[in-house]
Formats: sequence, structure tokens, C-alpha cells
Amino acid sequence: MATTSATTFSIGSTVSFGSRGNPLPQSKPFVARFTSPNSLASFSGLKAATYVNCESESSFFGKESSAALRGSFVPKAQKANQKSQNGLQPVASYKVAILGAAGGIGQPLALLIKMSPLVSALNLYDIANVKGVAADLSHCNTPSQVQDFTGASELGNCLKGVNVVVIPAGVPRKPGMTRDDLFNINANIVKTLVEAVADNCPDAFIHIISNPVNSTVPIAAEVLKQKGVYDPKKLFGVTTLDVVRANTFVAQKKNLKLIDVDVPVVGGHAGITILPLLSKTKPSVNFTNEEVEQLTVRIQNAGTEVVEAKAGAGSATLSMAYAAARFVESSLRALDGDGDVYECSFVQSDLTDLPFFASRIKLGRKGIETLIPSDLSGLSEYEEKALEALKPELKASIEKGIAFVQKQPVTA
Repeated sequence: MATTSATTFSIGSTVSFGSRGNPLPQSKPFVARFTSPNSLASFSGLKAATYVNCESESSFFGKESSAALRGSFVPKAQKANQKSQNGLQPVASYKVAILGAAGGIGQPLALLIKMSPLVSALNLYDIANVKGVAADLSHCNTPSQVQDFTGASELGNCLKGVNVVVIPAGVPRKPGMTRDDLFNINANIVKTLVEAVADNCPDAFIHIISNPVNSTVPIAAEVLKQKGVYDPKKLFGVTTLDVVRANTFVAQKKNLKLIDVDVPVVGGHAGITILPLLSKTKPSVNFTNEEVEQLTVRIQNAGTEVVEAKAGAGSATLSMAYAAARFVESSLRALDGDGDVYECSFVQSDLTDLPFFASRIKLGRKGIETLIPSDLSGLSEYEEKALEALKPELKASIEKGIAFVQKQPVTA
């Protein structure tokens, strides 16, 4: 291990720590420096550095979130310097479990989460082949301690005391396979795993990635209800990939700087239930009717685009892992007290007449602090029609998930 104190969490963003407080305007990279030369002696990061640098060009966070992140560091830095000359030290204090960690999404997701300076323990679970993944990751010199758990007999121990559970377990889509085709296999997997979560860490944030999310999130909710531990504020369907894709495609189409682009995506997480609200794009952009239709269809079918490009060798694993890691990092920031964390997610909702709906939410220490209804007001005519068109399909998927659990009561 190098003797130089060092830390950087850099996945499109850079977070490092050093020697004195010096906030800069939000439009510029932020640097916070502290008095102690050994402020990060306990963190052996990705490159030698003794300063904190949050570049505004972060790709994990949008422009507003980057500004919030900068703003959250400055007062902490100033407060720390007032109290002590020992500097601000990031505390890795959260425990994350990935269920399905040996899979195509699970492995890159585990690597990205291993890079987070907020994670103290990373528990990896799968039915096979997880020991090698854990051994490989454990060689990365970041704070979190990696442990592996294999098979149903070790699932409970994997979940003890966990703060965030991420569930990418299940089979991926193959060419010609719809998300509905995944249902019978993945529904049972999610049901079994969420039962274990309910028994071992009922207060944890639960991130559902397993498709079809429009059905697996209601499945998880029903399981938790039957177990008597359902907290709608802590159950999330991870739809971040739809936002990531929308931001990317719009930036490419309009030749915009990617960090500036923010497109809210509402509805669900499959086909026409995915509705990017291009009229709400920040910064404000003018689209022709043809551009709106083309972009909307591409965002809705982006998963198929990857499946076909891989020609049967897999689905959207890397971009999904990236998007899921972004949502995990947002959850950890919220748990750590950041008061300005917003993401889109498929959650229990009263914004429409559907019981679950994807929309922008504000995250806090106890989960969802509030839903953001403003995105659904003042929609374009195209978006209004698309919103009404997606509701029957989304309603059917939600009801399918609920019915699945009601027909198969959970294990006591």
C-alpha cells in the first residue's frame, strides 16, 4: 500500500480530499482543502491525491446534483476546520448487498459500488461463481470490505445489517424475447430474495433491477406487505437507465454538453410505458415533431438496440450497471444527510390513478421524502397522448405482479 494519503472516486466525477476550504462558483470545478496532510490516511484510493475535487463535468450526477454535492462539501469542510485542525475525513459507513453479483449486471455493478468512499462493506450473493468475483474485487484498494455468499443457506447472513440491497438477479433478455417473457422466471427469483430481505434487513433501501420492473416492484411490495414490513418509501424500481439514455441521446442529437442535459422520464420501465418528457428537458431545447417521435421511440427501444447489437451474447449489462451505481450512490448520499438528492424511480405513487409510477423523487435518510408532481403538468400534446396510451399496459403489468404473489403466499 502506498504511504501517501489518497482518495478519488472517479466515474465521470472526481472526489478527492486535501488541505483547506476554498469554495468556487458552481459553474467551476470545486476544490475543498483541509489543514491536515494525513486527512485521508485511512482511505487508499484510485490515485494519489491530497485534495477534494468535484468536477462539474461529473457524469454520475446531473448539473444540479453536482452543484448540490459541491455545496454539501463546503459547509462540512468549513465546519470541520472550525472544530479541528485534523481535517475532514470521509467515513465509509454503509453496508450494501448485491443479490445476483456474479451476473452480467452484478459484476460491473459490484466494481462501481466498490469504488464508492461511502461503502464500508460490500456483500456479494449469488447461487454460484461469486467467490471469484469477491476475490477479484477485494484486491481493489478502496475502503469497503468484500464478502461472498453462495446459495440459499448463506443468503440470510449476506443481508444482516445491510443499508441498501440491490437486486439485479434473474435471466437477461435474449433476441426476440420480450420483458414479459422474463416474468415467470424472474418473478420467482425476486419473490424469494425479497422474502429474505424482509426477514433480515426490513429497514434497508431495496433497489429492484430484475425485469420486468413494472411487475417485479409490485411483487416486492406484496411480499413485504405479507411479511408486515412494507415501507413504500424504501422500495425502488431502478429506472435510472432510461434517464441516462435520454440524456445521452438528446445531448448527441442537439450537440449539447452532456453534463448540462437533464430529461425526466416517467411511466414505467418497458416499451411504451417509458415516457421521456422532452418538453421538460433542461436546458430548454426545441424539438421538431419528428425529433420528438424519433427520440422517444429510440429511448423506449434502447434495450432492444443493445440486445440486437450483442447478437444473442447478452443484454444491456454495462449501461445498466452504470445507471444502477448512480442510483446507489444517490441513495448513499441521501442516507448520509445530503438534502438535495433527486432521481427518477418506479415507486408507489399517487401522481396518477396507477398504484406505481416512475417519476422524479426527492431522496432523504428515510427514503422517499416527496414525489415531484410538477413534471406531469404542462405536458405537450404528444406527451399527454403518450401518457394516456401507456397506462393500460402499465396497469396490466402491475396487476400481474400483485396477482403472482397473491396466488403464491410468501413463506412465513
